[in-house]
Amino acid sequence: MHRRDFAKGLTALAFAGLAGCAMRSRPVSADGSPLVPDPAGVLDLPPGYSYRVISRAGDAMDDGHVVGDRADGMGCFALGKGRVALVRNHELQARHHDKGPFGARPVALAYDRSDDGRALPGGTSTLIYDLRSGRVEAQYQSLAGTIRNCSGGVTPWGSWLTCEEDVTRAGNGVARDHGWVFEVPAAHKGLVDPVPLTAMGRFNHEAAAVDPATGIVYLTEDRDDSLFYRFLPNSPGQLAAGGRLQALAFVEPGLDDSRNWDGVTLPRGTSRPVRWIDLTGTESPDDDLRLRGHAAGAARFARGEGVHFGSNAIYFCCTSGGAAKLGQVFRYRPSPAEGQPGERSSPGVLQNFVESDDPAMFNFGDNLTVAPNGHLVVCEDQYSLIVDNHLRGVTPAGDLYTLAQCRMQTELAGACFSPDGSTLFVNLYSPAMTLAISGPWNRT
Repeated sequence: MHRRDFAKGLTALAFAGLAGCAMRSRPVSADGSPLVPDPAGVLDLPPGYSYRVISRAGDAMDDGHVVGDRADGMGCFALGKGRVALVRNHELQARHHDKGPFGARPVALAYDRSDDGRALPGGTSTLIYDLRSGRVEAQYQSLAGTIRNCSGGVTPWGSWLTCEEDVTRAGNGVARDHGWVFEVPAAHKGLVDPVPLTAMGRFNHEAAAVDPATGIVYLTEDRDDSLFYRFLPNSPGQLAAGGRLQALAFVEPGLDDSRNWDGVTLPRGTSRPVRWIDLTGTESPDDDLRLRGHAAGAARFARGEGVHFGSNAIYFCCTSGGAAKLGQVFRYRPSPAEGQPGERSSPGVLQNFVESDDPAMFNFGDNLTVAPNGHLVVCEDQYSLIVDNHLRGVTPAGDLYTLAQCRMQTELAGACFSPDGSTLFVNLYSPAMTLAISGPWNRT
């Protein structure tokens, strides 16, 4: 049974006792000062930082639905006059109607429905938030009828790419195949037309990041033997118009595994030039795209998770990568001719930027973003029974420090900054909460 479900079966007394043991140590922030204990028991932060809860599972929304549980990846978009839109994933499966936004209420625009006709509970919700007043102006469901929307990515043209971490086939309690990416314009009010971007492949999607210079989309896959993908759109900014899906491979002969599980082949700090392999049969009805890609030479990664574009590079987490299986962060620097024939003579370069050997400093990194000062902010999602998840900072040199400690038995997810850099938004997975964290982010 999955840790997230099993933990709920413990008795309250035993759970409290074990959790208390897990929380005894108090990490310190980058300057060596202890984190300030949160009297509400939600999130400990460094001195000078504070948070407010702006949304919770079960809150009534403006469309008559309620905020769903299992909040995961999230993107932030400027709307003008100090207002932002937060588009938030909900990692709900077909069996999670009781945790979803709809209950028995009818839903017109839904990608798929369960056998009893109810819209599947997965999808996205959108919050309109005023940074100056700290007030939520509106909340509504923006995508319905999908399964296990894990993470995604923002686009330069103002939309959120939400990814299904699920490959359920039609006939297994649902009417349609799953495993797709969907696009949700941030400024759209209400439910969007749920159109799967099938050219971007059918696999156990995790997250996406767009290079604003080229429009190329980079995609991660949450599997122990996953690939790292890129999508070359036929028309940048118009993903529904199709394109080519490729997988990363190393130029060096014989190097086809980044995980360092069976001997270290890519030490921390090491960089290697890469090439990209065209993939066929990308709608993959047998869920074998990663297997066929690896057989053609693509490199394997250990559970690709959050991916983000920043500082002219693409950063992505591999949750259980590394010799200690505690997690890696890779940095990919695109070729000056990325996606063009000239990249063969000047290839992109992949670096094993961070590889943890200490669970007290970095343990199962998941979603990540880039802070205003150029540091990474990484959300932990540990898969032990009793968890002690943190927000970790990573300097441009690859050094690790602690930003926050979650006091609840859940994962941190969806970290994203407001466009002005004043506020970090973070989700607590379940019971779902969205936090707005204020502080001197430029000086972290």
